Amino acid sequence: MKIRVLGSAAGGGFPQWNCNAPLSRAVREKRPGFLVRTQSSIAASANGRSWAVFNASPDIREQIAATPELQPRADGALRHTPIGAIVLTNADVDHIAGLLSLREREPFILYATARVLKTLAENSIFQVLNPDVVERRELPLEGITELEGPEGPLGLSIETFAVSGKVALFLENAADRNFGTAPGDTIGIALRPSGSQGSVPRGKTQPDGTLFYIPGCAAVDDILRKRIDGGACLLFDGTVFHDTEMADTGVGSKTGARMGHMAIDGDNGTLAALRDVNLGRRIFVHINNTNPILDPGSEAAKTVEAAGWEIGYDGMELTV
Repeated sequence: MKIRVLGSAAGGGFPQWNCNAPLSRAVREKRPGFLVRTQSSIAASANGRSWAVFNASPDIREQIAATPELQPRADGALRHTPIGAIVLTNADVDHIAGLLSLREREPFILYATARVLKTLAENSIFQVLNPDVVERRELPLEGITELEGPEGPLGLSIETFAVSGKVALFLENAADRNFGTAPGDTIGIALRPSGSQGSVPRGKTQPDGTLFYIPGCAAVDDILRKRIDGGACLLFDGTVFHDTEMADTGVGSKTGARMGHMAIDGDNGTLAALRDVNLGRRIFVHINNTNPILDPGSEAAKTVEAAGWEIGYDGMELTV
């Protein structure tokens, strides 16, 4: 199974268009080690020809242009795409806005939870994806789905599960202590080649070839720890290193927790929460432009690498 990180940044990308903070200046000035990052998305394929894209970033056109495998094949029709399915993990703008760039009456299958599909249905602009052309399919909050494209099975299986998160910013209800968050707003995905369920080697809790994609997560509990234990690879929410870093850097007031993302560092952070979980590889994605791990020479970057984590980047290729 081939995996390609299309976008490794959180909403706004890196550098964010209006951000003049030191990290954004460094990447604009092309300082060594500072990489431009587009907004959160990955692609997966079982055969190298048919692909599923997970989250439709506002940067999806740029991401396709940088990824030959996602472009029309030379032997394809005049209008053609290797992308057979789009899978959404939530309704955040950085995960759904790219759907508007896929509006050229090209058939693919769109997968999302009932909550996310309802959001799309209630925003008329998304009708540019004519449902007669782009089929919507509901994902269960807990269960296995064999992904298909217009031409049939993609050879990929996903297991969906709810994770702690928050309703999309533009759907927040300020009068609600929980901002209107409900089950189905945020999910995680276990991605495997079709037919691999149940093939669990001795001493492991997951089948070989299981990749977990969780780009948004507000907290890790024992249920999630047990679920991902034994996975071949984890792509996980790396939005902020410190919960208060936006305020600390002077570019905003919201904490990571207020945005529905757990911090990497700290007693309740990701490094501590997942320290004892057995994983083949662990990689941070969905990284905010304020996160000091974007500076490869920073103490934060050294801390995550010393803990066995990798810092995801656009174009990163994985074979699981």
